[in-house]
Parts: sequence; C-alpha cells; structure tokens
Amino acid sequence: MTVLVTAATGTTGRAVVHALLAAGQQVRALTRHPAKAGLPDGVEVVRGDLERPEDLAAALDGVDRAYYLPVAVHDERGVDLADDFLAAAAASGLRRIVTLTGSAVTTRRPGSFELLLQVEQRVEASGLEWTHVRPHEFAVNKLDVWAHSVRTEGVVRNAFPDGTGVPVHEADIAEVATTALLEDGHRGRAYTLTGPERLTHRQQAAAVAEGIGRPLRFEPLTFGQARRMLIEGGYPMAIAEYILSYQAEFAEEPPEVSPDFERVTGRPGRTLVEWARDHRADFGQS
Repeated sequence: MTVLVTAATGTTGRAVVHALLAAGQQVRALTRHPAKAGLPDGVEVVRGDLERPEDLAAALDGVDRAYYLPVAVHDERGVDLADDFLAAAAASGLRRIVTLTGSAVTTRRPGSFELLLQVEQRVEASGLEWTHVRPHEFAVNKLDVWAHSVRTEGVVRNAFPDGTGVPVHEADIAEVATTALLEDGHRGRAYTLTGPERLTHRQQAAAVAEGIGRPLRFEPLTFGQARRMLIEGGYPMAIAEYILSYQAEFAEEPPEVSPDFERVTGRPGRTLVEWARDHRADFGQS
C-alpha cells in the first residue's frame, strides 16, 4: 500500500512521512522541489504542485490513501483547488483521505473557519473515506516569534502574559493523522487537537526554558509594542494583528484542552516542555 503525503516538506507533512515509514509503509512525498526535500531514504519523492491540477494524476497513480493539506485556504482558490484534488483522487481510485484543517472549524471563529469548513465539506461529499484533523495553535509557531530573542537575549516577549494557550506538538498531529490513515475506525470523524495543558504565556515561556535547559526572562509588552515586534520580525501588519487578535481573544475566552489525542492514541499528548526539548537546537542550545 502506498500513501501519498502532500506538503511533505512542511512541519506536519515531514512528521507524517517519518511516522508512516516507522509503521513500515510505502510513502510517496509530493513536493515542488524534490532536490531540496531532504526526506529519508526509502521515500518516493515526486515533483508536483497542488496548484497545478495537471500534476495530480501522476502523483496519485497507484495510491490508496492520502494525507491532504489544503492550499490557498485564505482565498476562494482553496476550495477550487480542493475540488481539483478530489476529482483527481476519485479518478485514480484513492480510497481514504486525512485532511489537515484547523480548530477554527470547531470553534467557528469568524474570519478563520469559513474556507476551511468549505474544504472539509467538499471532502465529505467526495465519496472517499475521510477523517479531519483540526489542530489548535502549533507549538512550532513559537520558533517564529520567540526563537530569535531566546537565542540572542534569553528573553520571551508577549503582550498577554496571563492569556492562555494549548499549543500542540507537531508530532502529535502527525501521530493522529497517521493512525487515521492506517487504522480502521476513524471514518467520518473530526479530531480537534491541542496540547495536554492549558498554559499562560508566562508558563509557556517557563516550559520552553525547562525544555531547552536555559533560564529565560519574560518581558510583558503593550499591544502596540508586540505588533511592532512582529512587523519588524517580518510579518505583514495584517498577519501581526491576526496573531495578536487570537491572543487577545484567548486572554478573555481561554481555549479548552481537547481529549481527542488521548482518545485516538490511548495516552496523553506531548507537553510543551517535551516540544521545547525536541527543538533545543532551534533555540540555539546544543
């Protein structure tokens, strides 16, 4: 049995590839740049782009199951591109699909869930065996906003010190996706994934410090200071405000820890301390 992994060089796609290999599966990895993929030996790496429907027939040929990460989900093309993928999947004989969307579909946060929900609905209408995986905040996003200041100053900065989050390890997302791909009993299910703990940003910084084995200082910011920090770090203003609006919302409406990872796997998810330990090198620690 061959499993297709789209976005195979992304954070979660790469983790899914490794999990499938560990389970003894044949893996076909779809990527725009095979020469730069850096995937393990034994993976069939094929060139392809989900935004080019003409690439899909070859990528799906002989594939029984697929891990699908929608593309262009912030504009209407995302739904059309999902239709293209699903049409090619039906023509190829694909049987099972696991779709990565997001917890915004669960919470119905306006402006965040609408296109993801439409993609899920298209998958559900496709006739395939489907499972949706809806992660909350990726813990790995902390590398974008915290890693530089941790490496250079030993400090974490945030505008909502007591606002909470439930960041999830990318390996947990990949584990649930892989389980749904390989095992029966997950057809027609949607799993919302969070970390096993709800932590304030101060507590998250302390967890990262414990994981990397280095003391860190926490520095509160105003909203304006945090926005400027993100923009100076390379974020467009709209994205910076989008990130901060999420944090502001969670400060007033704390997110809940989801039981879905433990329901699927039979054990608690990986903690933020464990995630930070796995990413010591990214934070400049050997």
